[in-house]
Amino acid sequence: MEIKYFNDTDTLLLTFNSNPVVASEDVSENLLVDLDQQGNPVALTIEHARLFTNVDNFSFQRILHQSTEVN
Repeated sequence: MEIKYFNDTDTLLLTFNSNPVVASEDVSENLLVDLDQQGNPVALTIEHARLFTNVDNFSFQRILHQSTEVN
């Protein structure tokens, strides 16, 4: 996975894999999803990203195991 922010256009690009893109769908005015042959997401583009997220503060957390035990 790769995340790029283009400051000059205020665009955030999240690329999930390197599959060939065969279609793109506008989810909303500022959100575009690129899809592969099977309809799986390849990339997500957010235009005017600063309106929706704080691009200056990024964190990643992997949850390896989450207990669903109820006492």
